[in-house]
Amino acid sequence: MRTRFGAIDSLKSGVLFTGGVALVLAAVVFKPFAIVNAGERGVVMRFGKVQDTVLDEGIHPIMPIVTTVRSINVRVQESSFNSDAASKDLQKVTTEISLNWHIDPARVNKVYQQVGDEEQIVAGIITPAVSEVLKAATAKKTAEQIITERTDLKEEIDKQLESRLANYGLVVDDVSLVNFAFSPEFSKAIESKQIAEQEAKQAEFIALKASKEAIAEVNRAKGQAEAQRLQRLTLTPELLQKQAIEKWDGRFPTVMSGNGTLPLINVDAASLTSRK
Repeated sequence: MRTRFGAIDSLKSGVLFTGGVALVLAAVVFKPFAIVNAGERGVVMRFGKVQDTVLDEGIHPIMPIVTTVRSINVRVQESSFNSDAASKDLQKVTTEISLNWHIDPARVNKVYQQVGDEEQIVAGIITPAVSEVLKAATAKKTAEQIITERTDLKEEIDKQLESRLANYGLVVDDVSLVNFAFSPEFSKAIESKQIAEQEAKQAEFIALKASKEAIAEVNRAKGQAEAQRLQRLTLTPELLQKQAIEKWDGRFPTVMSGNGTLPLINVDAASLTSRK
């Protein structure tokens, strides 16, 4: 009996093991669940038809064979483009632009249904939109304005791309105008103009400095002349004699003038005695 029961237990164990393996294999082959990774959304398709349901991140049970799930990236993505256009004054402009964008998570199923995956979105929607918007924006400005009014041009491109791509369920996060390139002839002309402007500013600075220095010199001369005039009005022979006496150290100079008188000082002994 024990041998018989042991055989039955072994048989049950074998059946359970086989059943477990079969379930695992079925789960692997038929996948009755879908895993949506971080930064993605799941587009649900039933017999190939896109459904209204959008799966968030995580694991979701599905009906094998009947239902399939396509994971679509909804993170911010960066795409770079080089586009040729013409300015208002008919100068050729090659613009390098960097676009940060992402798919609207709530509309990811419609985007996939109407356009496709990320590669198809860039090739079929974003690239032609960037080219057309750039051509329209640069055509409104001269080549010089494109350089000097870069911020305004960026705002114009931002606004137009945001409006255009929103129709396809795409969100513009940022637009960067990396570089502008012009024809060699125009670039040389711009460089020559900048050099001429710098030289003109330098010449203007030198002329202004010279003018200010001349004005200052005139003012100094006027001040000296006025001081001399006032001095002439206040200096009298008596005052000059008084100043000379105050500065006299009591010694006569060793060199006398031709007529034997002392320069500036012509006093007699009596006057000196009276001062004492």
